[in-house]
Amino acid sequence: MAYGQTPLEEQKERKRKCGPKTPLWMITYADMVTLLLTFFILLLSMASMDPVKFTKASSSIRDALGLHSDPIHIDFTIPVLPSPPITRFSPIRQQTTKKIYEKIESQIDSLRLKDDIGLLKKSHESIILRINDSVLFKPGQAKISSDSYSTLRTIAEIITPLPMNLRIEGHTDDTRVSAGKFNNWELSVARSVSVLRFFAQGDLLPLDRMSSVGYGKKRPIVPNKDEASRALNRRVDFVLRLNTTSSRRDMAPRSAVVPL
Repeated sequence: MAYGQTPLEEQKERKRKCGPKTPLWMITYADMVTLLLTFFILLLSMASMDPVKFTKASSSIRDALGLHSDPIHIDFTIPVLPSPPITRFSPIRQQTTKKIYEKIESQIDSLRLKDDIGLLKKSHESIILRINDSVLFKPGQAKISSDSYSTLRTIAEIITPLPMNLRIEGHTDDTRVSAGKFNNWELSVARSVSVLRFFAQGDLLPLDRMSSVGYGKKRPIVPNKDEASRALNRRVDFVLRLNTTSSRRDMAPRSAVVPL
């Protein structure tokens, strides 16, 4: 105590020299900052970990804890089964198509439709029923002649039990359509759609087994040299292909309405 000071004055002097008191929240804040610093240092050390040093450190910890057993290694191999080549199934497909071809040929012969329907075996997966345009349509028109209804119904009866999908193809020759309503491509498309509509509206074949396409003059079977060759090129082909997606189609949602 300085000479001449009272005890109260001495206490005030001591407080003035010590400065203001530190707030209590600073202690909690300092602890949090310290913990965060430690955490980030740990993250940094793990990011730049040396595998050799880590192995030594883990070994020393294991030895200190008395865990001297060697680690267990399990090695196994997942076998990969190779997919069978497609060629393995070709003989089966070829045999199936051959039997279907012979069955169709027998039906055409028994119904005496050889003059109207041509039968071709295009490959081991497809068969073609070929009809000249004059059997189904009048020149330059896409409306089916009523005289051909029975022929189309017979074709539908032949196709229905077969495990095959149908593509209806329209074809023309290279001459300009005289009626002027269509060009060659439009006429071929309209004719193929007319046949598809006939099958669908009469409930003769399901829509999910059919498609239609028109090729116009682009796929002649013979050169368009004269009227006889042009007559051969004006045709409707019923292309039958083995159905390999029946199970997936049954599980898939079907279209509710198809405009006809």
